[in-house]
This record gives sequence, structure tokens and C-alpha cells, in this order.
Amino acid sequence: MTRFESVAEAIGGTPLIRLVKTGLRPRIYVKPEWYNPGGSVKDRAALSMLRRAEADGSLRPGGTVVETTSGNTGIGLALYAAHLGYRSVIFTSSSISKEKRDLLVAHGAELRLVDAFVPKTHPDSLKSVADRFVAETPGAWLANQYDNPGNPAAHYVSTGPEIWADTSGEVTHFVATVGTGGTISGTGRYLKEVSGGSVRVIGADPATSSYSGGDGSQKFIEGAGHFVHPLAEEDVWPESLDLSVIDEYSAVDDAEAIATIRSLARTEGILAGGSAGVALAAALRLAEGLTESDTVVVLLPDSGRAYLSTYYNDDWLLANGFRTEAGSVVGDLASELRTVGRSRTGAAAAAELVEAGLGDQPVAVLYERDRPATAPHHSDIAGWATAARLAEADTAGGAATATKVRLGAGESVAAAAARAASVDPHWQLALVLHEGRVTGLIARARLDRAADAGA
Repeated sequence: MTRFESVAEAIGGTPLIRLVKTGLRPRIYVKPEWYNPGGSVKDRAALSMLRRAEADGSLRPGGTVVETTSGNTGIGLALYAAHLGYRSVIFTSSSISKEKRDLLVAHGAELRLVDAFVPKTHPDSLKSVADRFVAETPGAWLANQYDNPGNPAAHYVSTGPEIWADTSGEVTHFVATVGTGGTISGTGRYLKEVSGGSVRVIGADPATSSYSGGDGSQKFIEGAGHFVHPLAEEDVWPESLDLSVIDEYSAVDDAEAIATIRSLARTEGILAGGSAGVALAAALRLAEGLTESDTVVVLLPDSGRAYLSTYYNDDWLLANGFRTEAGSVVGDLASELRTVGRSRTGAAAAAELVEAGLGDQPVAVLYERDRPATAPHHSDIAGWATAARLAEADTAGGAATATKVRLGAGESVAAAAARAASVDPHWQLALVLHEGRVTGLIARARLDRAADAGA
């Protein structure tokens, strides 16, 4: 049995596992990174960045490790900060899974939740709040995984060589998600160099991510892709991402990613996280056009154990439109989503609705995007309004009333009515989601009548 003298020595050396039930011609291996002590691929970057900071003097004994993260990098930093004797303060959003938040606290991190929906440059943003904390805290060091060269370097010296050695140099395709860019850049660069450029590197990306040409809107898969706030003045990509390494992108929507990992658990016995679903869905699509001589390696960033309350939870799937119950459901009652841009003149928007015969119907008020998605994410909706309210406001945004209530299109009418009331006893209108995107609106009066009628 392998013996380590410290937890830091246990990073890396994660196995390759061949998938045996794909029915596809090439050999497909997954690399489950939850074999690392902190449970994800981010352990590699976390320790690499810490060691570099110690070496260059930016992190000194008694210092404080700080990071903004969707969870896994924070967990790795908290774990190794504890091991090396540092305080850790992690800034994140309450939207990350409860399991990740609990793991951060379990490793001794001080968790600071920041949920202001504002661009990165805004003083209330996650990044700004973290930067302010670092500036005001003696001995604090911000890991800054998005721009830290220690991030891709970790994968160039470990992940890439492991894949090459464990496939005996037979790997032909490497598939990974693109988040900070560190994993795919470092691993991909090594594999291209050692293979003389023959290994193809595929960036698996959420469909709305701006990396692969999406509109930059939010998604339900944590830790992958690139979000651009609708009010941001520019789309700044991380310095950890080496665009020259990626041969092609493969866009995967939330529903396909979730279905892929749920299938993986039930056919291969491998419980993987959401971003792993993006990578594996892209790899399976790729493999359909390959032959027996090809070997595909897919990096799975973390385990599904961190998402038992989300991607593997039927209630969560229902609430976000990824599952449908039998009988009468919310989607049957919802009105078609109609939208108006937040910056539109209120009078003009109202007149347009009246002319279209929609004067008495509520509309969603949107933060405008240059490249709108087919259907918006709920974070892109500033609120709702009617033609009457729009006519009295200077802009559509000034007429908007926010709503806390979101209902899955596939939720039963009775269950949805009860859940909406528990979220906001005074709710008037809810957003209706299908596969994580807003596709309709429903008024409380309509839903409650249907529930009372036993529909």
C-alpha cells in the first residue's frame, strides 16, 4: 500500500477508468479527480499556488489565504492552508451546493457569502469585496486562480504526465471543461508537446458560456464556463487560459450534462459532478466519429457527492424544470414568455404591448445582452411589469417588480402552489423554468385557482 508522509503528498496519481457500456468504438477513459484529498481536481492548483506564494514571499507564516470561488478551489485552499498553518477566508455565493459550503467550513475556512448581482467592477461584487478584505487585512494573500500561473503549471507537471504515462502514450484526444482555464491549458500543453502535436484537446463548455460563443448568461452547472454579467462593460477572460492549446470547443447545455452524469452513475457506477457531465457529454459526442484506434481521456473534476442536493435530487430537478411529474403541471397553465428590455422607454414598450393585444398580460423585464440566448436564465430577468405600469415609468426597468418565486414547468400544480407560498407568502407572479431557462410566466391567481380545483 502506498504511504504518504503528509496530505500534500497524496495529491495526484488519480486513476484512469475505462467506460465499458458506451457502445462506441474508441477506448474512453475517465480520470476521476475526486481521488485527491480535497475531492477535486482543484487540489492540484491549490497547493501549487500556495507553494509559489510561499516561495516568492507573498504568503508568510501566520498569513491569511483568500479566494473567490465556486467551491472546489476554496476547499483545496482551505485544506492545504490548514495543513500548512494558515487562516483561510473564502468568498463565494450561496448558489453553490450546500455540500460544498459545508465542506469549506469543515476544513476550517471562514465562509463569506456575497450574492449581489452586479458586474465584477462594482464595489459590491464578489471580487471587489474580496479585494477590499485583502487590502484591509495584514498578511492576507489572494490566490486569484483565474490569473495565477501556478494554476496551469500544476497540470503541466502532474495531470498531463499522468495521462501520458497511464495510456502508454496512446491518448489521442483529451476532453476537459473550461473554467479558469488552468486544467485544460496545463494538461493540454503537456500532451501536445510530448505527442508532437498529435493529441487533440477539446474544450467542453456550457452552452451559454462565452468561451464557446454563448451569450455569457448564467447556467446551473457549477465550476465550468464563463459568465458575463449583462451590465458588464467588457468580457475579460482569465490569464490562466491558453487559447492556443484548445483545438475545438463542444457546447453542452445543462439538461444534457445532468442527464449524462445521472446515466453514468446508473450504468457505470461512477458518481460524478455537474461539470463532469459537460465534459463527458462532449466526449461521447466526439467519440461517435472516432474509431477503435482512438483513445479518449475525459477529466472528471469532482464527485457527485457534492451535488446530492442538486443534480441528483428529484425535487431540485422539478423546481428547475429538469423533470416532469405526472398529471396537470405548471407548464400547462403558464403564459408564453414575453419580454421587454430594461432600458426601453416605458411609454414605447407599453404602446407596443397594447398594439400586439397584450395590454393586460405581464411581461418580463430583461437585462439586455448582445447575444441573447434562446430563453433567458432567471438572473437575466430584472422583474415583471404590465403595460399600465410601463406607461407610467420612464424606463421598463423603472416599472419592474422583482419576484422571488421560480417554478419548474413540470411541477404539479398543487405542489407548486404550496412551494411558491412558502418562498414568498405575498407573491403575485412567478417565473416558469424549463430545463433551467425561463420559458413562461404564471400569475398567483391562476395557479391557486387550478390548485383549488384539484387540477
